[in-house]
Amino acid sequence: MFQFLIDTLVRTSDLALIALGLSLVYGLVKFPNIAHVQYAMLGAYFSYFLHAAGVPMVAAILLSCCAVGLLTLLLHLLVFRRLLASGPAITMIGSLALAMLMVAFSLGVFGSFPLMFKLPLTPALQVGDIRIGHTQLYALATTVILLALLAALLFFTRTGRAMRALSSNPALAAASGLNAEHITRLVNFCSGALAALGGSMLAITSGAHVNLGHDMLLPVFAAAILGGLGNPLGAVAGAFLIALTETVVTNLNFGWLFGKPVAFLPVAYISAASFLILLLALLLKPYGLFDREVRRV
Repeated sequence: MFQFLIDTLVRTSDLALIALGLSLVYGLVKFPNIAHVQYAMLGAYFSYFLHAAGVPMVAAILLSCCAVGLLTLLLHLLVFRRLLASGPAITMIGSLALAMLMVAFSLGVFGSFPLMFKLPLTPALQVGDIRIGHTQLYALATTVILLALLAALLFFTRTGRAMRALSSNPALAAASGLNAEHITRLVNFCSGALAALGGSMLAITSGAHVNLGHDMLLPVFAAAILGGLGNPLGAVAGAFLIALTETVVTNLNFGWLFGKPVAFLPVAYISAASFLILLLALLLKPYGLFDREVRRV
């Protein structure tokens, strides 16, 4: 039971930061940025090459986050801000085109084979029947700390109140003297940095590869929609529910149905679980589980 919970929390840490950044940006610009998951892929590659060049792991990830954050801000200024003048649907299609360009660029420059971090082999931590790898533990701790800091920023600082006001009513926020463009730029930078951090931590165990963004697209968007697009903390709760569903699907023993001692669903069914949760969310709660909070914030 405890191992099941640990596996769920580890998977949540894989999704939470990327879904959080996606929801943050949506709250201000009001369009789903499909290219957002590719920022995680680029962050993974940047971290890998910086670490391979001799930069310590923590410094490599921080530099990668800054680089992807700046790239995200640049794309907002040069591409998305212009596309938004034509409406959110056109902007979403533009983000899809940009995502394909990022994938094609990465495939041409980095190749199709996963690039694995060269890290020393260390035994997993074990307490009773619970096992967790060191990198998974570090990723989980980093996610918890960042979520606590973000919650404090959103609800106990002037910047956080300004972000929530701008998300709720941009016209009124602008009339109150808030610098909407400054806040939007800050959020775009932070969202890109969070995506790069999430992608880098995931790549430490699975490697940096060109399909990393594609693999994260469905569960990240499902988490953001389930929690309510525009509600960053709701996206984290959505990530937990998606991770819980995926863990249940891959850990249930269906041997009793086939008269066998052991019969588990293939890992490929993880995507099916995300599809199912997303479909149910759209049918039953199209504004997300925390729709009241979304409309208020």
